Amino acid sequence: MKLIINVKTGCDSSEIVESDNILVKLKSRPVDGKANLELVKLLSKHFKKKVKIVSGFSSKKKVIEIE
Repeated sequence: MKLIINVKTGCDSSEIVESDNILVKLKSRPVDGKANLELVKLLSKHFKKKVKIVSGFSSKKKVIEIE
């Protein structure tokens, strides 16, 4: 299953916000892939499945795949 999500970095806490779109707030800054790593870990824990980023590695809008 693929999802399009929006990411906001540099937040006070890491959380998933669901409304019309999925917004994931991350503590990490987008430096050296740290935010992408935090995103994958957070979503894997939430869905209890393996998650990978398909596109948008350097964008706030990402396509992720849940296996």
